Amino acid sequence: MDHPCLCCGACCAFFRVAFHWSEAEGVTGGSVPLELTEKLDPHRLAMRGTNAAKPRCVALLGVVGHAAHCGIYEQRPSVCREVEPSWEFGRVSAQCDKARLGHGLPLLTPADWPATSHVSSSND
Repeated sequence: MDHPCLCCGACCAFFRVAFHWSEAEGVTGGSVPLELTEKLDPHRLAMRGTNAAKPRCVALLGVVGHAAHCGIYEQRPSVCREVEPSWEFGRVSAQCDKARLGHGLPLLTPADWPATSHVSSSND
């Protein structure tokens, strides 16, 4: 079973991806490619494409809801690392649900995860 995020990408095309400038490559040794960002304010950058009425991160490759993945996964900003898919760890993710609904995708359920990858809610 493929990871549900690899056929989704909704969060990357729904939210503004804003983070502290120090996460970008360059002066401080950050990892996010600077050329993929734009200045948001004196302290924050945003991934290009996400500070728009209909956001879509420049690093998102593929088609939302079919086959999508992050082109800079190992270098992605901390805010992206903090988003959890619903039920991957045995709990709902409001961010995941909101993004999926915004793209007309069904919400993830515990059945979308192999038994070994999510925490059971039963007291076996």
